[in-house]
Amino acid sequence: MLFIGKLHPLVLHFPIGLVLGAAAAELVAILTHRESWRALGVANARAGGASALVTAVAGWALTSAPFVEPSRLLEWHRWVGVAGATAAVAAAVVSTQLRAPSRHWLVLYQAGLFGAAALIAVAGHLGATLVWGADFLRP
Repeated sequence: MLFIGKLHPLVLHFPIGLVLGAAAAELVAILTHRESWRALGVANARAGGASALVTAVAGWALTSAPFVEPSRLLEWHRWVGVAGATAAVAAAVVSTQLRAPSRHWLVLYQAGLFGAAALIAVAGHLGATLVWGADFLRP
């Protein structure tokens, strides 16, 4: 299980880039009314949802490593990350219904995607704070 946990630092950048990229593409689709941007966003959301799931599992396994110290910040990172991964997977699943004529699925997809993007960004910040410290960017 420790090997899977050690994969967390290697795979965590994929869902961050993919989900934030999907949210950006969806925002452009909303502003321009061009379906090609939505198609790009959906592809990224699906890949991002899958990689978020892998990242969350690897992160969960990493917390059981003997060199990881439990802390309040770690708990926040863990649960915000789980919420972000769940929202990303939900957005990916809902994206399969976007061809339906109902606007309901589109609103649900957008809410899940933008929520996942926000949660994953916060989880990434918390994780970086765990590794690099809160003062890393200060001169």
